[in-house]
Amino acid sequence: MHRFRGLALHTWTVDTTPLDRALAAAKAGGFEAIELRRVDFQRAAERGLSNAAVLDLVRAAGLPVSAMGVEYGWIFAIGGERERLFGVFRDSCENAVALGCGLMMSAIGPGTASTEDAIENVRRAGEIAGGFGLRLALEYQFQHPVVSSLDILRDLIARAGAANVGLLLDAYHLQRGGRPGRGFEEVPGAEILYVQFSDVPDAPPPSLPPVDRLPPGKGVVDWTGLLSLLAEKGYDGYLSYEAPNPAHWQRAADETAKQGLAAARRALAAAFP
Repeated sequence: MHRFRGLALHTWTVDTTPLDRALAAAKAGGFEAIELRRVDFQRAAERGLSNAAVLDLVRAAGLPVSAMGVEYGWIFAIGGERERLFGVFRDSCENAVALGCGLMMSAIGPGTASTEDAIENVRRAGEIAGGFGLRLALEYQFQHPVVSSLDILRDLIARAGAANVGLLLDAYHLQRGGRPGRGFEEVPGAEILYVQFSDVPDAPPPSLPPVDRLPPGKGVVDWTGLLSLLAEKGYDGYLSYEAPNPAHWQRAADETAKQGLAAARRALAAAFP
């Protein structure tokens, strides 16, 4: 697959499926890795599984973990809630290390505190992740009231000055945020730590967060432009299929996984004939 490490399945794509079945679907669908969320651990705990049991479940599936998600909201948190979220952040870092995953990921999440608070929180998160030998990829959300663009996120990370913190580029947010196809040409490859992908329908987003995401080729994303630019910039990490959609959740998880993987492979074949 050109120079990319492989294709990962993001568990939000099969959100209504318990983790054990999501892992099985990823494997049956042909994915080379799994991306885990904090909520996967929370839901497993609600089903009576200990954290150790969840780790064993993931190990037994035999799939590498491409990225470990944290609970969102810490970037603009203050006071006691900030301390709680950073405690959860540490727990997620410990789980990443236990599973041999070297990358944490976080969306911006809720909140609109001061920019100075956000810069300090990003700096602190980088220090926490760095203490575990991990990198941290941050994702902007085009609908966020503050960090709604790639430029704003890059400035936030630069001002935090944490060497192990970089960008998560999501094809969906790039497209919706006015950066389609090769629209991130000015971004140095060294800043790009992780990539998520799904296609975007030719229609306004229906919700927040948007759950109208599609397999590659079913929407308006210029996949050849996007993928070829990633390759030119030397990106060699995983591509994570994050395509939450009620239509996907209504089907068997392995069918959703197989459909997504086949579509991704077609996009890659077109980009790198």
